[in-house]
Amino acid sequence: MSELKKRLSFILESPKHNTEEKLEKVCHLLDQEISYFNWTGFYFKNGDKDELKLGPYVGAETDHTIIPYGKGICGQVAVSNETFIVPDVKLQDNYLSCSIDTKAEIVVPIFKNGENIGQIDIDSHTIDPFTKEDLELLEWLCNEVSKII
Repeated sequence: MSELKKRLSFILESPKHNTEEKLEKVCHLLDQEISYFNWTGFYFKNGDKDELKLGPYVGAETDHTIIPYGKGICGQVAVSNETFIVPDVKLQDNYLSCSIDTKAEIVVPIFKNGENIGQIDIDSHTIDPFTKEDLELLEWLCNEVSKII
């Protein structure tokens, strides 16, 4: 993971790219390096509205470009301010399906100055794939992303 962190840091610190390009490159790198990350994307608070707006992502197209707070896993994280790991989406009541192939999901919030400004959302086609190392990496990444937003 430390090699992956170095590569992610390099992307985020690059003066050649704007924030959106950096986040897109982050999504691509995670998609390439972690086989069970099958949809990787960012959602951010949509202005003053109580909703999330889709940012850069890699994976199948999604209809969920706007997610109201409280709806689905992403919407719940926007309200709870806590990471949400779903080992098996079939067992989750308040779930927005992006793809019939999605079996598991992890959503980690991004905080800036104590405010929840967005999140990284990862879907997997594998049941219960996410490890403690994945969680630590994504929490670290969200902290780093908050520095460039």
